Order: sequence, then structure tokens, then C-alpha cells
Amino acid sequence: MVRNFVLGAALSSVAFVGPTWPGAGGEAWAEDATSTTRLDAVVVTAGRTEQPISAIPGSVAVIDRDTIEAEMRVTTDPARLISRVVPGFSIGNQTLSGASETFRGRGVLVLVDGIPRNTPLRDVSRVLSLIDLSRVERIEVVNGASSLYGSGATGGTINFITRKSEDDTPKITVETRARAFTENVGKSIGPEATISVEQKIGDLDYFVSANGRKVRRTYDGKGRELPSDAMLGQGGGDRTTYGNLYGRLGYDIDGSKRIEVSAETVNLDQSPDYFTNYLARPAVPFFNAPYTGLPVTEKSRYFSAQYSDTDFLLGGLNIRLFHNDINKRFPFTQFDAVNNQVYYSGDPANPVASFNQTTLQTRRTGVNATVDTPLDDVREGMALTWGLDYVRDETSQVLLNGWNTMTPLSQDSVAAFAQLQVPVTDRLKLQGGLRYERYFLDVESFTRPAVYYINRAYPAISVGGGTFEYDDWTFNAGATFDLTDDAQLFGGFSQGFSLTDIGSFTRRAGFNTSAELCDAYGNLACPGAGAPDLALSYASIAPKPQLVNTYEVGLRTETPDYGGTVSAWLSTSEDGVNYDPATNRVSQQKEKLWGVEATGWFAVAPSTTIGAILAYREGRYDANRDGRVDSWLPNNRIATPFRGVVYASHAFDNGLNIRGEVEFFSGRDKIPTPNPLLVTTLDAAALVNVSATKKVGPGDLSLGIENLFDTDYMNPTASVTRNTVVNGFGRTVTLSYKVTF
Repeated sequence: MVRNFVLGAALSSVAFVGPTWPGAGGEAWAEDATSTTRLDAVVVTAGRTEQPISAIPGSVAVIDRDTIEAEMRVTTDPARLISRVVPGFSIGNQTLSGASETFRGRGVLVLVDGIPRNTPLRDVSRVLSLIDLSRVERIEVVNGASSLYGSGATGGTINFITRKSEDDTPKITVETRARAFTENVGKSIGPEATISVEQKIGDLDYFVSANGRKVRRTYDGKGRELPSDAMLGQGGGDRTTYGNLYGRLGYDIDGSKRIEVSAETVNLDQSPDYFTNYLARPAVPFFNAPYTGLPVTEKSRYFSAQYSDTDFLLGGLNIRLFHNDINKRFPFTQFDAVNNQVYYSGDPANPVASFNQTTLQTRRTGVNATVDTPLDDVREGMALTWGLDYVRDETSQVLLNGWNTMTPLSQDSVAAFAQLQVPVTDRLKLQGGLRYERYFLDVESFTRPAVYYINRAYPAISVGGGTFEYDDWTFNAGATFDLTDDAQLFGGFSQGFSLTDIGSFTRRAGFNTSAELCDAYGNLACPGAGAPDLALSYASIAPKPQLVNTYEVGLRTETPDYGGTVSAWLSTSEDGVNYDPATNRVSQQKEKLWGVEATGWFAVAPSTTIGAILAYREGRYDANRDGRVDSWLPNNRIATPFRGVVYASHAFDNGLNIRGEVEFFSGRDKIPTPNPLLVTTLDAAALVNVSATKKVGPGDLSLGIENLFDTDYMNPTASVTRNTVVNGFGRTVTLSYKVTF
């Protein structure tokens, strides 16, 4: 039935709607449609230096400004935008959190102008949703494992490149937007406004932007109000106020030297009215249980400075300094059948402590130095990109009363890397490199507070710290071969590195494994285990860093009338990381994932384009550690093995541009359900989104409709976070007006 619906909806969308880019005629839109596969498009993310896509031995996508603005007519959520353009990324979970959003079933490193936004020592997932798309010029996406920017990119890298000023007269852009659910417009309509000012005055240029938006109530396709914390402890997509202020100042010292400084402040406040009923299917607000915690908040600041010199003695030089000051508060949660671990109040009849709400505090300071050295004297076109990195990271997570929930961590890391590009012939190019990184981790001793776990109280335990060092080498190698002027084969091997969320292991100290429980609590938890010593050392519970290998082969092509990419990949790791919501435990095992991805577009006529993205992925792991990788990976790693988007666009002679897309994904039923309260069978769905834009007066008026047919469906990514049914958004309508003067 879903298959027939997908086919019918796809055909109908092609018949009456199509992609809409601002002010684009048919030929302009045809060019925009190729923006993720253009072989001459220059990217910096794949090699830390400017390279055309044709020189990169792996899957790379560039989402340009026209594409970003077109998708923003339907949604301003970066995760949902990327999932509709990049086949390797999972379905967005439609909340302020990025929980269970994966890239090829693994972690994703998020960068802004090459600077990481992740918090690796305590790997919380509220990153993508905080990025203001209104100031983004393009998004560069590198599929597969990579270590060029440090740890975290085990599945892929997403780099948001901010807009630059080029006009010598001030350019002011104002955009207003209103968004509402058709189920209840009065209670859901939320405003958004953005203003930006940019100019280049001689050698000086600046860009300043401010964005603010409010999200009120949200509803599913059946008209049910969606909960404020559907994924337990993550926050939701409703009752949120968001503000972003950004400024960048650049100065061209001379024709080769340039300096830039930037600053950004991000503020978010979610104020839930009710707790969540997780046992309902789907999860809904618990209207009889008013929320008693403090608001969910984000108060983060980002600063950076950059110096570049294209005439440096050894080639092109780029030095980037940054400081991230991150503060994230998470929701207050209750004890129930789904949330089986809370901080203990001292009263078993009411076990949840009044301070059972945490705030993450992270300070990251670093410097990245990159040199692009031409080696034309050795071989024409040969080049070596090399550099050094240093990062200082300090992370803690505290309860409302100031107690630490994890050991305070501080870490220094130093790294060196080198990438060599060699044109063997006019058609064959080789590339390879390595990176060495060493970490110096300082773990403070702390007392993990008393907890109430499953059905009983466990007293506080002391966790001994210490100083630890670890390191790793990572490698990559690949080749591209030009079959014709328009088609190219590529293939490569790459490695990525992850720190495995050190903070979460200390937060769960005593509960990470059954053996650890017995070691810490003795006969309090395990009969016959001896007297409890209520103590552990970090050395005894520390996770292993994760090294991931990616192998990929593919074909990409581009002509004036069509273009696309198809690739197959394999990803392996000896120490894969998996989280079990039922036990609230993280484990590491050997695993492998595999998949196929494809993107394509075709200009049916000068004013009409059709296209599609398709992806398949699956994976297994050694669940029982018997040496065989024979168990299916859990759903929170792979929620939808098959997913895709088909779209069509048309530009009318009167300036009206329209776009329609069908977004579809499979279900998954490979995971058994030992607990009847939890859900591990996921359903398939298909959604239709449409949008239109036209110049009205001095600006552009746009209309976007998400989930046109108000389909009632399970959001797969949100549902797998806690194995509860979380429904996706019902029909939403967005009306926006943008003017530049």
C-alpha cells in the first residue's frame, strides 16, 4: 500500500508542482538542481583546502544558497533540510535535539566555517538545530569517516559556510515568516524575523545578522498535540523561543593577506506546560501532570579569528583560532516505566529529587594551522596540504543543586596531519594522507550522587580520577578517474576517530555493566558478591576510543541536461558504540554497516526539472561478543534502511516558481521486543511537501506546505531514541516575505 501511495504521489507531484528557487527561471533552476554534484564546485571541507569535487575520491555534496532558501520555505530546521538533500543523513527528529540523527548509521561532525560545534567529552546532540540558516551561504557535506578536523566524524562531516560581503554599498535584507499547523492555527502560529546588513568598504567588509523565532504548540496528522519532551530528557519542538545574533568583520591587509573575526550568541528557551506520557501510543502530553522543572535553555557563545596568506613562503597559509562557550540545560524528568533511572530524593515513595535536572557546561579553545604547499617542481599539479591542531576542552555537567553528575573533565589534544594530491595522468588522480593525534585527559575524582534505578535506591559512590594519555593514527587514500569530460569514477578508504562520550560513562558509574554494578555495590545489588565498597576508578570503566574504517566506490556525472552520483560503501569498527534504552547502558562491540546511495536530476525542459535522492543502509554487530558479527544493529543506529525523495520543479513565464517533493522511508522490524512497554517495530510512510514563490512588490512572497495530506505517521528517528512511539508533524503552512534593499 505504501509503495502504491509513493508512486501515485510522486506522479501527481510531477504533474502539478516543482522545486522553487528564488527568482530563478527555468535555466537557472536547472543549474541549481546540479548544485550538489557539480564537478567544478569548489569545496574546502574534504581536504582543509580548496578543491573541486572532481578531485575528491568520495561522495561530497554542496548545498548552495538557492537550495537552502528553497527548502527554508518549508522548514528552517537544518537537520530536516539536509535529510531531504543528502541521502546518507537520517530523517530529522523534528525537535531541538539531534538524538538518533545519524550519518550512514554513525556520528556526524558539525562545523561552522571549519570550527567544530560538537561537545566530544559529553556528546550531547543539541547542535544542528541551533544553526541559523539565514546566514549560511552553502553547506558542504562529506560522506564517510574522516579525521581531518579531529574526532567525531565517524559517519560524515557537515560544514556550514557563512555568507561573505562583496557589495560596496550597504545591502539590507529583511525576512518575516509565520508558521502554523492547520489543525489549530490559533494555538500554533509562530512568528520569525531575520535582518542582515552587509557591505564591503574598500579593504574592509562586514556582515551582521539577527534572527528570532517562536514555536508554539505542535500537532500530528490526527490533530493530537505533540509532547514537549517526547524523547525523554532531550527537549521537544514546541513552546520554544530562539534568538541568534552574529557578526563578522574582515580586512584585506593586501592582495594576499586577510584577517577575519566573528562572534555569535545563541539563546533558546523551551518552557513545557506538561510532562510526557511515554506509555501512550503515540506519546502525548500528560495533561494531568503539569511540568515542574525549569525551562530547557541554551546560552552559548562562539568566537573565532582567522588569518590567511596566499603568498606564504611555503604556500597558502590559514590560521584559525576559536573559543566556544557552551551552556545547555536539559528537561526535568520523572521516574516511570520508560525512565528507570533518576537522582534519588531519599523517599522511595517519591524517588525523584527536586534537583533532578542537569546543565552541561563546555569550554573549547583551539587553533588550527593549515598550509597548502604546491609541489609543481616535483610534478605538475602535485600539492601537499599539512598542518597542526591544538584544542583545550573543559566539560562538566551539574544538577540544579550544583552537584556533579559526571566527573569534571579537561583535555588537551595536539595533532599533525598531511594530505598529498598527485595527478598521475590527465585522467587519473591519486590522493592520500594521515593524521596523528594525542590526547592528554585529566579526570577529576568525584562522588556520583545517589540514584533510584529500576525499583530500588542505590547510594552515592566515589569515582577515582587520574591523568590519562591516548593517541591514534588515522589514514586515507583514494583515486579519481575521468571516464569522459562529463563522467568520473572514484574510490577510496578513510578512517575516522571518536572519543565515545567519556562523560556519560562516569555519569552512569556503577551501572554501565552488570559486573560494574556488582563491583561497586557488592551484595547490595548482587547476592554473594561481598561487602560493598561504594567506589570505582575511572580506569576501570573508561570506554575505548572508536576507530571507524570507510570503503567507498562510486560514479558521478554532470552535463547541461542531467547529473548525479551513485556510490556503494562499507563501514567497519572493532569498537562500535550502541545505546540500549531499556537498560540505559552503552556497550562497545565489533560491527559493520553497508549501503548504496544515489542522487540525480534531469532537465525535462528549460523550465522544468525532476530529480531524486535514494539511500539504502543496514548493519550488524557482535551483540553477544562471540566473535561473529551476526546481530542486526539497534534501531537507534538504523531506523529506516531505505529512504528517498523525488521532486519536480517548474518556472512559469510570469515569475512564479513551484516545487513539489515526495519524501518516503521504509519501516524496520528486525529487532525483538523483550519489553512489551517498548516499541521496536517501525512503520513506513510517505509525505508530500510543496512550495511556491513569486516576486510581489519589492520582495519575494513564498508559501510552503509540509505534509500536504496531513498524514498521520511515526517519526522513525524520534521513536527509536527511547523505543516509544513518537509521531511526526501534521500539516504545517509557512508564509514568508523577503525584501533586500
